[in-house]
Amino acid sequence: MMLAVYRIGAHIPTPGINGEELSKFLLDKGGAMMGFFDMFSGGALSKLTIFALGIMPYISASIIFQLLTVVIPALGKIAKEGEAGKKKIVRYTRYATIVIAIIQSFGIAVGIEGMQGGVFVQNPGWPFRLMTMLTLTSGTAFIMWLGEQITERGIGNGISLVIFAGIVARFPNAIVSTFNLVKAGELSVFFVIALVIAMVAVVAGIVFIERGQRKIPVQYARRVVGRKMFGGQSTHLPLKINTSGVIPPIFASSVIMFPATVASFIAVPWVQSLARELSPGNVLYSVMYVGMIFFFSYFYTAVIYNPVDIADNLQKHGGFILGIRPGQKTSDYIYRVLSRLTFAGALYLSIVCIIPEILIGKFNVPFYFGGTSLLIAVGVALDTVSQIESHLVTRSYEGFLKKGRLKGRRD
Repeated sequence: MMLAVYRIGAHIPTPGINGEELSKFLLDKGGAMMGFFDMFSGGALSKLTIFALGIMPYISASIIFQLLTVVIPALGKIAKEGEAGKKKIVRYTRYATIVIAIIQSFGIAVGIEGMQGGVFVQNPGWPFRLMTMLTLTSGTAFIMWLGEQITERGIGNGISLVIFAGIVARFPNAIVSTFNLVKAGELSVFFVIALVIAMVAVVAGIVFIERGQRKIPVQYARRVVGRKMFGGQSTHLPLKINTSGVIPPIFASSVIMFPATVASFIAVPWVQSLARELSPGNVLYSVMYVGMIFFFSYFYTAVIYNPVDIADNLQKHGGFILGIRPGQKTSDYIYRVLSRLTFAGALYLSIVCIIPEILIGKFNVPFYFGGTSLLIAVGVALDTVSQIESHLVTRSYEGFLKKGRLKGRRD
């Protein structure tokens, strides 16, 4: 029901704006950058509805604080205070979300006033700017509240499910447009069947990689406390193949597309030519996109995983990796494994993110398939199914899961 409320709000227009004409102009001029951010808002940004900013300010604030907890020692200390520290970071993230939403909404209001001589705004001026800021910021705060309520009272991560709902909401339009092209004879039935098979294979590959882990065997030494002996058990240190998740494609797209979008509005020949080269489907864009994905994959993994801390924690608790000495040797080994996993993960992300360019540019597929949206949709679906399974197991509903248990799960 909350996701239904979110989808209804994505169609309520912001006061004082000609939404239909503005949507046509933005999708025509905004190009790939507009399509990228419009994806996260479920189509609300191009129509400039009350949920136009979507959940992106919250995502930006979350990423900023995640990085700041590593850079700023005081925030890192708060984050390590357990549940109380986690609540403080969440509260700071909420405040930052509102600040980012206010800044972005003001920029949108001023930008729309200046587009095409202000034809999209009924009554330009400070009343319009303040109303737009209040409307869009309130919309983001409401979506943030919806996501938190889903997380606390429902199943799955609420913020991720909100993004998932916006992405999935575009599927029916893609199916209808494909059917119309087949009916008009522009696409053959054989090609559509081959496309469906390829889509299933890509999704299966993403599921396989996202659930893939490199398990480093860890042995704990036996300890005698009083008259009892503790430890001695064997376990493993799980490291995901895609350690950085969907952060690298999001950052890479933003870094490349922002200057390209700005350049598209500048009426200078060489600037327009550069904008075209930096748009999806061109060789320069693809090369830079892949390079940025690799850079941010290594950068984000280095921020999240600290091999020295992992080695120290293992040593403090009496654990060691079989065949590797504790201390510096262990951290060097973990670093070497992480480097190889990060390369494999970055290569996997690059392949998935280049797929849409090939499908749209070479095969004229009428919808966007692959890239960040597909990674998010599959990742959220896997996480939600896992949480549903955990709830059912907790409530002793094991009988319902015998046929539907996710492969790779352990009892």
